[in-house]
Amino acid sequence: MTIDEYAAWAATIAKVEEHPSNERLSYLGLGLTAEAGEVADHIKKLLRDGWLDQAGLVDELGDVIYYWASLCAATGQKPSELLKASAGRINRRLSEAASR
Repeated sequence: MTIDEYAAWAATIAKVEEHPSNERLSYLGLGLTAEAGEVADHIKKLLRDGWLDQAGLVDELGDVIYYWASLCAATGQKPSELLKASAGRINRRLSEAASR
């Protein structure tokens, strides 16, 4: 499954419409934030306890991707294009930092 196929699937589960309401966008954004917080909690516990629940972390990363992909669909963005643009921006920043 490609990331674009995943986003199309996630949009059906998340009930994303062509023009989602502010409430739907807010729900998806809050879901993304909550799941990112769960990822951070696993890292916090690693620092505190010295061990990582890797399976739990992987599950939470999957949930982060679900909400991210749903938001992509809700805003009419193709995830593969967003990833490509992000890689380009990061590479540009790295080149600029290396030339300083």
